[in-house]
Amino acid sequence: MLRLITHRVVVSVALVFLVSLLAFLLQSAAPGDLARSILGQNFSVPAYDQLRHQLGLDQPVLTQYGHWLRDALRGDLGSSPVSGLSVAAEIGNRLPVTLSLIGCATAVTAVVGVALGVVSAVQGGRIGRVVDVLSLIGYALPSFWFALTMVTLFAVTVPLLPATGYVALGASPAGWARSLVLPVATLALPGVAVFAKQTRDAMLDALSRDYVTALRAHGVPEVSVVLRHALRNAAIPVVTLVGLTFIGLLSGTVFVESVFAMPGLGGLAVQATSLHDIRMIQGVVVVFTVIVVVVNLVVDLAYGLLNPKARVR
Repeated sequence: MLRLITHRVVVSVALVFLVSLLAFLLQSAAPGDLARSILGQNFSVPAYDQLRHQLGLDQPVLTQYGHWLRDALRGDLGSSPVSGLSVAAEIGNRLPVTLSLIGCATAVTAVVGVALGVVSAVQGGRIGRVVDVLSLIGYALPSFWFALTMVTLFAVTVPLLPATGYVALGASPAGWARSLVLPVATLALPGVAVFAKQTRDAMLDALSRDYVTALRAHGVPEVSVVLRHALRNAAIPVVTLVGLTFIGLLSGTVFVESVFAMPGLGGLAVQATSLHDIRMIQGVVVVFTVIVVVVNLVVDLAYGLLNPKARVR
């Protein structure tokens, strides 16, 4: 396991540097001009040239990246030249919102999807078909339609939940939970069907193995056979799916944060992109990359614990 961890950490650090460089190069090549965005439509050429010099935009791209990387390694992501706000502080304020959405949505998706998959595999027959149909319906429903329907039903028609906004966990745990119900349900719905099908296929394969037959022949209770033995072996592909779901939801938060007016990183990325705020975009990209790297590392470690063969790679 130590060898696996060391290898993954080295690869992860190199990946973060590579992504930050590519992001910087792509931003520099993208249409738009930060100086023009700050000055507006009416500006003089001397003022424009002076602002580009102050922002360092007249320097070579690799030189600009070198300055940013030097500061980033010291923990300084700089300040936004558009808003004047600290990039690190702004990301720190918005990161809990995005992590709350993604973490809760992943947990709900995994728990509900695995439960449906296990029931479908164990029960089979009519119950299995009903579970399959319900899962596919959830996967087929458009997220925007489901989000608006949930808001109409549970925030307007029957005002049980807030339609928009976010309440910090420290301010009110109950308010935090209520503010997450609708957006988390919107994010989790499509993934439940994927989890259910993956779990069902893995469970059917595990239940057909000889060791399950031997356990049943020795009188081991069916609940123990299913949950303790079969589900453990079926969990290997499901663990990988948890990591992929968590990462995939990073893009889904952009839509959800927009619909439910939640101040997360997705909205910050869209706003910074429209203003060509390079420093803010770079900070968001690096944070997203670190999240992806950490999640992949955790999945690899979990996979190594469940599958000893993976530790020798």
